[in-house]
Amino acid sequence: MALDRRAELGEFLRSRRARLRPAELGLPDYGGRRRVPGLRREELARLAGVSVDHYVRLEQGRTLHFSEAVLDAVARALRLDAVEREHLYRLARPWSDADRPDGSAPAQRVRPGLRRLLDSVADVPAYIVGRNTDVLAWNRLAAALITDFGALPPRQRNLARLVFLDEGVRGLYADWRGKASDVAAYLRLDAGRHPDDPETAALIAELSAASAEFREAWAEHRLKDKTHGRYLYRHPAVGELDLGFEALRLPDDPDQALVAHTVEEGSPSQTALRLLAVWTPEGMSTGR
Repeated sequence: MALDRRAELGEFLRSRRARLRPAELGLPDYGGRRRVPGLRREELARLAGVSVDHYVRLEQGRTLHFSEAVLDAVARALRLDAVEREHLYRLARPWSDADRPDGSAPAQRVRPGLRRLLDSVADVPAYIVGRNTDVLAWNRLAAALITDFGALPPRQRNLARLVFLDEGVRGLYADWRGKASDVAAYLRLDAGRHPDDPETAALIAELSAASAEFREAWAEHRLKDKTHGRYLYRHPAVGELDLGFEALRLPDDPDQALVAHTVEEGSPSQTALRLLAVWTPEGMSTGR
């Protein structure tokens, strides 16, 4: 079963209306008489310069044939960032020629050259993540830092499943809730890119059934692209590692990203990372 694009569009727009405060936009808030958080539909339509009926049809997903001008106006009124604006366009526009008629997405494959690149980056953890936060390939340090991906069934090599359902991976992150919120945001962005992919919908349904914390994070309707950032790890073998990361999208397959960790020269985290490299068992596998 694919994700309901119209329902997703409505929930996304309502969540973005709810985060806006009327007073910040020069609108009266009516004190305690305001029955909904954020902006009313009528207020949003007025700010966007569209009719109330037109906006209601958009939010209710009655049609997916809205003009770019209308979507631009709504995006400005909702103060969407670039990632959120792209998400709105994907959900609110009709099928394109690039969409697959059966809703599925093409199989994910990692080029041999990328696998060799991962193996050559031996001094920092690095991996390739694909659609739905699937980990497609990794080097030995990434397996030592996060989990031994090669020892897992292919279906379990998935960051969302690991972060929300694996206690060992959960314990790695000093700010687990921040990491969990980010992973849910990455997954929601993927769902917008492939709203008719049944595998995406199945993963969301599985996590929703298994984790109340995923349901809470998913309800935030956050969107985030994996670009760069940092996480504080608490590794059971070497202690704390404060690591940055850089994610590079592949030009010929934007669904795949090479994620490489970084560490400050001369820092305690660099020492811990070197210890991790020494500690890593020889038998720990690299990406399949």
